Amino acid sequence: METLTQLSHTQPILGVRERAELVNACVRSVFSLPSVQAMQERDEAKAEDIQTLYHQTLDALQTLLNALFIEDPTPAGLKSILEPLGPWMNSGKAHERARAVNSNVSVLNHTLLTLPFFMSSGFPALGLLLGRLILRIGDPDEEIGREALDGITILYTILELQKRARDKEETNKKELYESNKRFLGPYNPVSPCQNILRVIAEFGDFLGPQQVKDLLLAALEGLKGGSEARGKDSGEMMQLASEVTLSSVLEWYRHRALEVIPEIMQGIYMQLSHIQEPRAREVALLPVSLLASSFMTEVVVALLMCPLPLDSNGAEMWRQLILRKPSCDVRDLLDLLLTSLKEKPVTKKGRASIVPLAAASGLCELLSVNSCVCRVRRIYPQLLLALLIQVHYHIGLNLPGRVAPRKDAKTNAQPPAFVPVHWVVKVVKTLLLKMGCSYEAASLEDQGGWELMGQAENHHRGVSLLARAMVHYSCQELCRILYLLIPLLERGDEKHKITATAFFVELLQMEQVRRIPEEYSLGRMVEGLSHHDPVMKVLSIRGLVILARRAEKTAKVQALLPSMVKGLKNVDGVLVVEAVHNLKTIFKGQDRKLMDSSVYVEMLQVLLPHFSDSREDVRLSCIHIYGKVVQKLRPPRTQAMEEQLINTLVPLLLIMQEGNTKVGQKCVKTLFRCSCFMTWELPKKAYSRKHWDNQPQVVAKICKYLVNTHRENAFNFLGQSLEYAKNSRASLRKSSVMFIGSLVPCMESIMTEDWLNEVKGALENLRHDPEASVCICAAQAQDHILASCWRNSWPLPRGDSWMCDPATTHRWSPSCENLPTSHQRRSWILQALNSWKMSLKQ
Repeated sequence: METLTQLSHTQPILGVRERAELVNACVRSVFSLPSVQAMQERDEAKAEDIQTLYHQTLDALQTLLNALFIEDPTPAGLKSILEPLGPWMNSGKAHERARAVNSNVSVLNHTLLTLPFFMSSGFPALGLLLGRLILRIGDPDEEIGREALDGITILYTILELQKRARDKEETNKKELYESNKRFLGPYNPVSPCQNILRVIAEFGDFLGPQQVKDLLLAALEGLKGGSEARGKDSGEMMQLASEVTLSSVLEWYRHRALEVIPEIMQGIYMQLSHIQEPRAREVALLPVSLLASSFMTEVVVALLMCPLPLDSNGAEMWRQLILRKPSCDVRDLLDLLLTSLKEKPVTKKGRASIVPLAAASGLCELLSVNSCVCRVRRIYPQLLLALLIQVHYHIGLNLPGRVAPRKDAKTNAQPPAFVPVHWVVKVVKTLLLKMGCSYEAASLEDQGGWELMGQAENHHRGVSLLARAMVHYSCQELCRILYLLIPLLERGDEKHKITATAFFVELLQMEQVRRIPEEYSLGRMVEGLSHHDPVMKVLSIRGLVILARRAEKTAKVQALLPSMVKGLKNVDGVLVVEAVHNLKTIFKGQDRKLMDSSVYVEMLQVLLPHFSDSREDVRLSCIHIYGKVVQKLRPPRTQAMEEQLINTLVPLLLIMQEGNTKVGQKCVKTLFRCSCFMTWELPKKAYSRKHWDNQPQVVAKICKYLVNTHRENAFNFLGQSLEYAKNSRASLRKSSVMFIGSLVPCMESIMTEDWLNEVKGALENLRHDPEASVCICAAQAQDHILASCWRNSWPLPRGDSWMCDPATTHRWSPSCENLPTSHQRRSWILQALNSWKMSLKQ
């Protein structure tokens, strides 16, 4: 250190960063030494030498610090020296705190004596330095407290000199120091808090917003470690000093902290992670309630920026708003949160916003405080609807950069990924339970409503289940929710409207709906039938069905039945099933004699496209409902009826061959009902679910019946089977190919060149199908068609590669080159089977 002191006079001088690293290294090596007494006890024979060397070491460090300041006598240079000393002033060891305070005071004294500069930007890190020295006034070691107060006197003198230098006043430094020493009062070891209060009061002229913020955060540093690390008496004294500092600064200079509230809240949040003792945490949280009592909006906005999901520190800061006196106005606090919950989590520029999710998290913490629950009831309907809409907004939404799962400190285990929508659903559930709706919450749990609510395609179902449960259990707040929803139905974007409508529709079961003008109930539902969103159409149908239960509305709703059914065309299968399930009640209530058969036909037209839906439950429901609707048909048969039921034949026959027992049974029943109504005489085997693989004669017999009985629809049958041959399910492609192979030969007298080309192209593609059984069936179908062509001398397309003669035993000529190896040569069927078996073994 003596060598470094000599080198400090050389050029070039050290940079700010290098100087800070040098000071930090020297300070750490000296301050971390054991106490003098401990070193002397370890080697009593050299006790005197140890004492001498110790003082020489401290003097060398102090000389080096002074030299470094002289090397760069600027505010930045002074800051680079004082900053490394700060953390040591809060050490749990008295001898380390004493060394840090002594070095700080020595540097300040050296600065006062030289003071070669005018700090236009103010004293560097004034708030932090002052705060750390103030805490040391309350140190259990009186010598440290006395020296800390002396350091504050020197600091006050420096600031006074700066002030007078601005006013160009001549001042004697020594006289000013002595005057300030008397002014700030002698050190009071019995009640050091008196000194603290006096210092804070007199430094008011030098504390701006940043200094107030730094002073508060420095006061929090004294709460780290707790009484266990420092000793019980020392810990309690530090807590008292911190509490006095925090409360007095905020009492006298609260208005100056307004612009730095976000930084103060962030600082408190960070410090709480290092403060474990309950009493110390209470002191650390004081600024939250004190600032919120005057600047609640600013504090709430700052708390909304806490990292999510909220940990125990963030949660405690939210609860502090109403748990500690002075507490903020809970009514205003809830209104602020409600306003935040009405915001979209995605801004107009497409950026994700954490505010609504943070507001929901804050509300969840406030609900854990019993005194807050009664105040929440005032705006319970608004909160509930806002949260439900936020659930819809947060589906599939990620908030990177602000939301990150943190490891558990005890188990070091990584928690499950934080999904924002699940968190908002949890807040909805908490709100219901706190408002006494435990039966409703349990009902939703049993029906899987909470999971549905958080899914994009099922959100409206989850909301409907909640509203239905609230109606069932006669929730007291339903009337308020009902009247609140009426204007909400016209506001917001699509997600907003869907959530509001899903809830509103279920409330139409209430008796109070009679008081609402018809334009807001029946009128809104009629408008929804023409909405471009299929979900809105289905919800409107549900609403109309509920209204139809009222005698005065029944006729009006029944008159809308054609519009309801038409609205379901080109709608997703799940939504169709949901809507038709609701429409059952209207169909049952209709007089069959007065019912227009065209409505039934349109219903059948809506259901038929979903026979091939990839979801089994949709196929099953649509086929079952189709059969039920056919049962309701009554003579005389119209042309539309006949055409619709004829169009059902091929889909039912093909789907029956899929091998799905449940779906197959529904197909048989529906086919039988169609046959009864149309007086068809289908072959008995047509109602069999046995696979066609080993009974090609059954397929041929069915196709022959269809062509002979419905010749004018033969090409329609072929078109349907070609369409099903493109289906994603291999079993359906296979049955379609077998059907085509038997149907085309039956159409020998009416087949056209265009249709034959289309069949050829389809079968060629299917011979390269990923599923081997489909490839084999496609090849067999081609073989069957070719044999039939030659036998019946069909007019094949000119120059077509399908041309063959008996001498070639019906083999494909040039086209076989394009087939997989397993399909080539005369015995290609057998080879394909062998190849397939080998691939399965592998």
